[in-house]
Amino acid sequence: MNTVYDFTAERMDGELQAFSDYTDQVLLIVNTASKCGFTPQFEGLEALYQQYKNKGLVVIGFPCNQFGSQDPGSNDEIGAFCQKNYDVSFPMMAKVEVNGEGAHPIYTWLKAQKGGVLTNGIKWNFTKFLLDRSGQVVARYAPTTKPDAIKKDIERVLASD
Repeated sequence: MNTVYDFTAERMDGELQAFSDYTDQVLLIVNTASKCGFTPQFEGLEALYQQYKNKGLVVIGFPCNQFGSQDPGSNDEIGAFCQKNYDVSFPMMAKVEVNGEGAHPIYTWLKAQKGGVLTNGIKWNFTKFLLDRSGQVVARYAPTTKPDAIKKDIERVLASD
């Protein structure tokens, strides 16, 4: 796989999402959790999406229960939580694993493109990957990095062709 556009993932509604549908968009892909200390980042992620979606940014959430069992609910429960508590309108995929043998292929690819500090593995919920319009990873952000802190990088990537 050469770009993110080569992948598909199941959406929360059970339908298959081809990432080729996001061609020429800037993507911010995030593994999320509903019961995590970082869960309030949903608010900042939604704010980024609202601010930049008309310029070509798509935020995509992938719920994951691999870290402290912080997203144990069903896809319907997770979706309802995100909508009710954070008014999330950006695309949310079905729950996945991001590490190990069961890792979703998109996460295996993302980690290979932009490794972590000590390991390529995802260390916790709300690890973020910023991808340019050609479907390539340009940056990886730690869970502690708040969405607002990456605005300048998003603006730079949106402005580049």
